[in-house]
Amino acid sequence: NTEEESSTLFSNKKKKGRRYCCGYPISIFFIVVNEFCERFSYYGMRAVLVLYFRYFLLWDDDLATSIYHAFVALCYLTPILGAIIADSWLGKFKTIIYLSIVYAIGQVTMAISTIHDITDANRDGTPDNFTFHIALSMLGLILIALGTGGIKPCVAAFGGDQFQEHQSRQLNTFFSVFYLCINAGSLLSTLITPVLRAQECGIHTQQQCYPLAFGVPAVLMVISLVVFIAGSGMYVKTDPEGNIMWSVCKCIGFAIKNRFRHRSSSYPKREHWMDWANEKYDKLLIAQIKMVLKVLFLYIPLPMFWTLFDQKGSRWTLQATTMSGDFVSILISTVNPILILTLVPIMDRLIFPLIQKCGLNFSPLKRMTVGMLFAAMAFVSAALVQIEIDKTLPNFPSSSESQLKVVNTYSTTLNVTISPNEHLLIESFGSSADYVTFDHQDITVSLNTNPVITKAFSLIKGGRQTLIIPSDPTVMRDFVLRHGEQWCEFSRKFGFGASYTFLIPSTVFSDDCESITEVEDMKPNSVHMALQIPQYFLITTGEVMFSVTGLQFSYSQAPKNMKSVLQAGWLCTNAVGNIIVLIVAELGKLPKQWAEYLLFASLLVAVSIIFSIMAYFYTYIDPAEIEAQVRKEQGLEPEEMEKETIEMEEKDEDQKNEQGVKQTKI
Repeated sequence: NTEEESSTLFSNKKKKGRRYCCGYPISIFFIVVNEFCERFSYYGMRAVLVLYFRYFLLWDDDLATSIYHAFVALCYLTPILGAIIADSWLGKFKTIIYLSIVYAIGQVTMAISTIHDITDANRDGTPDNFTFHIALSMLGLILIALGTGGIKPCVAAFGGDQFQEHQSRQLNTFFSVFYLCINAGSLLSTLITPVLRAQECGIHTQQQCYPLAFGVPAVLMVISLVVFIAGSGMYVKTDPEGNIMWSVCKCIGFAIKNRFRHRSSSYPKREHWMDWANEKYDKLLIAQIKMVLKVLFLYIPLPMFWTLFDQKGSRWTLQATTMSGDFVSILISTVNPILILTLVPIMDRLIFPLIQKCGLNFSPLKRMTVGMLFAAMAFVSAALVQIEIDKTLPNFPSSSESQLKVVNTYSTTLNVTISPNEHLLIESFGSSADYVTFDHQDITVSLNTNPVITKAFSLIKGGRQTLIIPSDPTVMRDFVLRHGEQWCEFSRKFGFGASYTFLIPSTVFSDDCESITEVEDMKPNSVHMALQIPQYFLITTGEVMFSVTGLQFSYSQAPKNMKSVLQAGWLCTNAVGNIIVLIVAELGKLPKQWAEYLLFASLLVAVSIIFSIMAYFYTYIDPAEIEAQVRKEQGLEPEEMEKETIEMEEKDEDQKNEQGVKQTKI
């Protein structure tokens, strides 16, 4: 009898699609692992993306920054598309499956695009067909943006669907673990993928291992998809119920169109322009949209914060490449997720309660304003660091200038004359002290040998070149180092950012490589990466006060059924912020990077002032109270009564099921 009872209870749970372990649906464990792997995949790929643009595709800083932010903007626009597909057509489960397949294909495509040997026919370590690699990588990034953005609004909501109404405690625990997995995936991936990139790999030539750095995230995305599919039989899958965003858009559109039709002064004015939708739409929906629009109006200045924040992955990464550091370079990439995990509980449990005890009214909108100011201070800090870096950088030629360094491998000191009047005294196996700058391309070089040797050269505009004078100016010798009967080993530790020319004489084997002479073309970076830590601390503090508080405020000021609309609006502010960076990078063209940092800081300060004024005139509301008032005016049941009725029905249903079990036992 006991076995029959257990069997019946188990079958009832199975019919509902729920199996439990420690009070939690087993299905959520698949969802949590899926989220960890997906976030590892996304942030791991993004951690080295701008470096791939800069050092593999050989794009300049501005183009690399523009494409990076165009990709991030697309990642924050596609969630709207994903939400509409899930709610109106496929449902959350199928949307996650299909778009995860697109996502995985994108990651694999991106990894393939980084294999230089595919087009390296002459095996010199450099791709011969950059168009192929660019086209493949752009296709991969588009697919990744569609995938990661499309599943973003679905995964957390799908996890929430696995719980029943009475499991609010378990639901809160799930979301905490879910958020932890996001940060854990971000932390580990930003720590590991830069290390993978630093390895050397290749079929014919050994280069920085971009295939491994992008390949590991691709593998993690495939694992994420497999894990999610593995739990398919345990999920609670709800049918699409229609997308609230589409209803909101139609209601707003009708209100605008109806207002335009009745624009004549003969028609009486209405209290709010949304009231022009009364003829067609429910008053409760209109009241809810009014509350949402009130919050969305406050979103208008917010993109500027994201304009600064998301440059951590572009401008700040490029800034780090001009600095010195070894282990610290790995640490810097993980500063943001580490600080997030540290600062969120400190702010919530210590800082904010302490401010409240001091009697200060530190409202959510004031917190967001302070968060903006912290982000502005972070960019002032970045500008100060950049000024120190600029002091150590070489003076590169402008687009109309050329630079030349002369290296002497002759056995004696040489007097070198470069037209029209540049005279250099260069010791044997030495070089000119620095690059010589010319404002013209065509030069003539004369050596005071016997007889005098004169030769004309044409320089490249906007570039640096090295002229090597061979040991016998009349005969050019080629030296080949062979690993055979005669060989020697020469080692030199390079500094970050340094450039060297090594002069190898014909006697290199007889003196065990000691005759190799080093010419330093460019000094190593001397400003340490640790100086970036303050700006990361400031921007992360700003993120905690702005982003976390902003979402909490938004959700508290809008009806429950409108949270997806606010989520879409919030993501759009992030997308617009990245588009602003793209525009400034392509059109701004400021001569100094520190000036661009100060420009962004100044703009954010100005925007924070505007936002503080808007916040001053904002009146906090209780959405539930307003909804209850509208329901009362319409003669509808309060929402609480509806919930009680539903709960009573569910309770009756449970009692019927229980009674059926007892009958089976008898």
